[in-house]
Formats: sequence, structure tokens, C-alpha cells
Amino acid sequence: MKLNEKIREPEQLNALALAYMGDGVLDMYVRYRLIAQGQVRPNKLHREATRYVSAKAQAFVLSQFMEKEILTKDEVAVVRRGRNAKSGTIPKNTDPATYNLSTAFEALIGFLYLTEQESRMDEIISESFKLIEGKED
Repeated sequence: MKLNEKIREPEQLNALALAYMGDGVLDMYVRYRLIAQGQVRPNKLHREATRYVSAKAQAFVLSQFMEKEILTKDEVAVVRRGRNAKSGTIPKNTDPATYNLSTAFEALIGFLYLTEQESRMDEIISESFKLIEGKED
């Protein structure tokens, strides 16, 4: 889903802007997945969603992707930009390294979304769900 406005040169966007977009996109995917699985109680939805969108989960997923070398050269470049971005604030419940990896993962999702690489984004998000749910192939 997109509005009619075009984003000029999404490849050149600040990594934190990419992460901001990626956070929203990933959140929508997680919500859809949980509701499709029949989970509809609001407090349970929120609790379950946290499994997927926590900094720790996202950092784990990205670490696995990097270790298995499943990202393209362009994707690795975006991840590097996201990891090195300075947000100015780090949540109290996570360490800086975990937060930086989480931001990098969100930047990757934002980049794929804004560059209209939907099938690759679906593949990356699907694999991240498998890893988080312990269903690694």
C-alpha cells in the first residue's frame, strides 16, 4: 500500500529514515501474521508482536542473515549504513550493539519497501519469522 506520492531517490535517504519506514512496514506484516493465525485478543496480540519487533529479535535475525551471507551487496551496504547511523537515543532495555543491529534490520526493510522490491522484502520478512519462531530450514 502506497499513496500516489513518489519518494525521490530512496537509495539516498538517511539510514534512520529508512529504519523509520522499515519499522512501520515490519509492524504491519507482524500484525497481519498474528491476526491471520487467529490471535485477536489485544493484550495477547501486543505480547506476541513483541517477539518479532523487539531489538533483540531483529538483531538476532540480522546476525543470522549476515552469518549465512544471504543478503546482496546492495543490501549489505544498506545494513552497514543502518548499523552506523547515530540516532541519539538508545532504549534503556537494550545495549547499543543490539540497538544498532535492530536499526540496520529496519533500514533494510525500509529500503526494500521504498525501492519497490516487494518480493525480496517478503522473502526477507518470511525468513525472519521462521528464525524467530525457531523454524529455521
